[in-house]
Amino acid sequence: MLRFLPPSSLTSSQGLSPEIKAIRERLETTSKETVTGRYEDMTRHLSGRISQAMLGQKAIDDIEQQGVRLQIREGRLELTQRSLEVVQSSISGLPARMQAALASDDVASKTATARDSKSALSETFSALNVRYGERYLFAGDAATTPPFASVDDLLSDIRQIATTATDDADFAAQLDTYFNSPTGGWRANIYAGTETASDPESVPGTNDSLLKIISGLAVMALSGPDEALPILNGASSAVAVAAQSLTDGQTSLINVRAVVGLSQARVQTEKESLGVEKTVLTAAFNELTARDQYEAASELKELESSLEAAYTLTSRLANLTLLNFLR
Repeated sequence: MLRFLPPSSLTSSQGLSPEIKAIRERLETTSKETVTGRYEDMTRHLSGRISQAMLGQKAIDDIEQQGVRLQIREGRLELTQRSLEVVQSSISGLPARMQAALASDDVASKTATARDSKSALSETFSALNVRYGERYLFAGDAATTPPFASVDDLLSDIRQIATTATDDADFAAQLDTYFNSPTGGWRANIYAGTETASDPESVPGTNDSLLKIISGLAVMALSGPDEALPILNGASSAVAVAAQSLTDGQTSLINVRAVVGLSQARVQTEKESLGVEKTVLTAAFNELTARDQYEAASELKELESSLEAAYTLTSRLANLTLLNFLR
């Protein structure tokens, strides 16, 4: 007596034999490996070398994190350099123009230079209030706070000093206290940052070159006849001192920019070193984990052919009848 197996015994519950399931799983794995160029099951492929591969991957990940940090440093330094360049450009020529106007008692030239000094002061404040992401670059450690108040507030303070000063010496003394004393008006009313910064590459708003520039610009901005401040009128020695302060600040600013430039060069060198290190580590990691994509593609084609043949065979088995068997 002949015994025929029901269709469920020829195929799995999903209509596929275990062999077909295995082919499909291998097909899916090989398909991913063809795209990624890496073995899907690293543990099986590497066997006893898995720890070596994990250490290699960690080293590559660490380099990528260092690269991100370097990129942030690079961005901050670049923006700092550009801001200082704006300051340097805005004050270019102003000290010489004011000194020439004072020497010749040229009221028109002095008036124009005072006006341009006020404009340069506004540009300076705007440039120094710059931020990278959420960090204000010239605020020291108070990086989340805009470091500089308005130019009008500063000019109001300096105007008050000029009004109350009894002579040039008293004006100079009050001005020095205002800008350089820890309790002076600069720190109390204008600069909201800190005097120092934990980041050695940052430039706080109490930097000596910036104070000389801002001090000189503020006094020169108030020296026009429209202000009518006796101590700053005419061939004022206080204004001459302010012009010299601006010149000194320009010279110091060049040195500050040079220091920032050196930091930029160091960052670039570190980036290049990391790039070389990453290339070497990636090559070593690929030797351990890479799957030959040509080989994977060839295997993928073979698996597709095997799967097609298996489907055909399964279909024929499922359609067997007694008549087919007797033939």
